[in-house]
Amino acid sequence: MKTIEDLKTRIKELGRQAAECSQQAAQASKTNREKSRSLMQQAREASKRYQILIQELKRLQG
Repeated sequence: MKTIEDLKTRIKELGRQAAECSQQAAQASKTNREKSRSLMQQAREASKRYQILIQELKRLQG
């Protein structure tokens, strides 16, 4: 089990990762549709893990 601080750190990392992938996908969509699709998939996966960890953090703090 992770500590609350570990969860908070990982949540921040995943949020940053999701945002960066999304931004890169938007830029790549102009030139490379396949790369854009792949980056958006990475952003969605990071976002899902982000939401799961937020729920876990709430559970631990509740």
